[in-house]
Amino acid sequence: MNQSAVLIFCLIFLTLNATQGIPLSRTTRCTCIKISDGSVNPKSLEKLEVIPASQSCPRVEIIATMKKNGEKRCLNPESKKIKILLKAISKERSKTSP
Repeated sequence: MNQSAVLIFCLIFLTLNATQGIPLSRTTRCTCIKISDGSVNPKSLEKLEVIPASQSCPRVEIIATMKKNGEKRCLNPESKKIKILLKAISKERSKTSP
């Protein structure tokens, strides 16, 4: 390899190494589009995810996955029924943990 090829390779490498990642989307993206205010039976839940607010989504999201059909529902974190549900699940978990 001649010197000019090595120099070009080094310049390309340094240029690529110095570039920073740019977010693909500058818009906010939340997982939940439609939010349900209805109550959910804790026994019918397979999984409950609480996703905190972040740069990509400014609101807290609660996603309930149902046992029966695997359906995912977005729940309103401000709903009184959902707050009671979260409290009940938290209380139940604290009892079962050693």
